[in-house]
This record gives sequence, structure tokens and C-alpha cells, in this order.
Amino acid sequence: MILQYNFLKTWLVAQAKTERGASLVEYALLVALIAVVCIGAVTMLGRQANSTFSKTGSAISGA
Repeated sequence: MILQYNFLKTWLVAQAKTERGASLVEYALLVALIAVVCIGAVTMLGRQANSTFSKTGSAISGA
């Protein structure tokens, strides 16, 4: 794990020294933001689905 971290750190530092690296960092931040939004959406929808399935299961069991 440490080896991968050091490789990634070295690669990012090398990319940051070029103009091309600046756009790469912007894309990486954009991807990270999209991932956070997706995780939040899936978490929220998962809770709602769990609640719906629980209510349906209770209704079926009670009938």
C-alpha cells in the first residue's frame, strides 16, 4: 500500500509541473466530486428503499 501511495504521489507531482497536469488535477477533482454525489444519492435511495421494503414486508406478514 505504501509503495502504491509513493508511486501515485511521485506521479502526481510530476504531472503538476506541466500545464497538462493542471487539467489532469481538475479532472481528478471533478471525478471525485461526481463520486461523492453518487455515493450520497445511493445512500439516500438505499435508505428509502429499505424503509419501503420494511413497510411492505410488515404489511405482508400482518395480512
